[in-house]
Amino acid sequence: MDRWTSSTGRRWLGSGLVSLTVAMLAGVAVAQPSQPLDVTGPTDRQPPTAIPQPTAPPPQGLAPLSSSPAIDDAEFNAYRLGPGDSIFVGVQRFPDLSFQATLDIQGNVVLPLAGTLSLDGVTLDQARDTITQLYNQYVIDPEVSVTLTTQRPVEVTVVGEVPRPGFYPLQAPQLSVALVTAGGATTLADLRAIRVQRTQPNGNILERTVDLFTPLRLGQPIPDLRLQSGDVVTIPQLDPARLDEYDRNLVATSTLAQPEIVVRILNRASGSRGIEARFGAITLPNGSRFLDALAQSGVNPDVAAYNRIAVLRFNPEKGSADTILVDAGAAVNGDLSQNIPLQTNDVIVVDRNLLARVTYGLNAFTQPFRDVLGFLLFFESLTEAADSLFGP
Repeated sequence: MDRWTSSTGRRWLGSGLVSLTVAMLAGVAVAQPSQPLDVTGPTDRQPPTAIPQPTAPPPQGLAPLSSSPAIDDAEFNAYRLGPGDSIFVGVQRFPDLSFQATLDIQGNVVLPLAGTLSLDGVTLDQARDTITQLYNQYVIDPEVSVTLTTQRPVEVTVVGEVPRPGFYPLQAPQLSVALVTAGGATTLADLRAIRVQRTQPNGNILERTVDLFTPLRLGQPIPDLRLQSGDVVTIPQLDPARLDEYDRNLVATSTLAQPEIVVRILNRASGSRGIEARFGAITLPNGSRFLDALAQSGVNPDVAAYNRIAVLRFNPEKGSADTILVDAGAAVNGDLSQNIPLQTNDVIVVDRNLLARVTYGLNAFTQPFRDVLGFLLFFESLTEAADSLFGP
């Protein structure tokens, strides 16, 4: 079917472009328009409609990613283009109209024939529909596809149970990358309820709850939600009432946890005769156990009270210290119940007399510790009184 335009008097063939248009296509590579696109089009056609913006209301409350309404899922998962993104636009039957481009600092790309188009803040589907409308002025029924080839770096905020909460640029914009960049999950984190909050261009705020623990426990691929600039990722604290449903040791040995932990040693059983007092910190791989710390701390097994070594652990719910007594001799002989997994900021106390004095000090300290820092400062204060504490 032939198509005519009254404004130009040129005939367009339904199967392709006339020779003049082919010549224009050949020159696109060397002469790109520099002004924004004039979308008025030929006089007998309607101009392309504006790129639609989402109007869906924000969701009410938090819901798991798999159980959210479909419309909210589509809105949350839809990627919005911005400066630095690279795309490939393919047009079937018209390869000269296909192109690959990177959005400039203003979010613009240059289309063959059609000129400059802003794609800042639009989804891939919206970009495809708009480009289809523009190309429809020049060819009949263009079949356009838009593919994201390179995603721009994103900047997200990570807060909650991570060693280094803060604002991070990510080259790979995945949820697991954000978690690891912030130092990994702490031993108090609940990876079943990671929250991702996203503010839409129209002001709507969307939130999703993502479970990384269950796939880890079942040996399944980790769902790696793709993040966008401005996202806020919150790693919540584990509810003590749900400890039976959560395997901290499994998380500690995974790549999602902080790679190292710091353990303090309060020790009078170091050196050749066990008289050199020592209070210090050692760094261990996350997932390490009691014997790993004992081996690195330099405890002399000939003088240590191996059957009664204490691991003091801060209890954030009570603001106090929990005492775990360990029989190191049994642990050495293969009793796994005594070779307990360690957590960061644990304090290992070697020597019975020393443990008695520490216990007395904890009992005399009637006020709860406000946080783990106060718990550690208590032991720092013990070193300041080293003369009385480590005396004979």
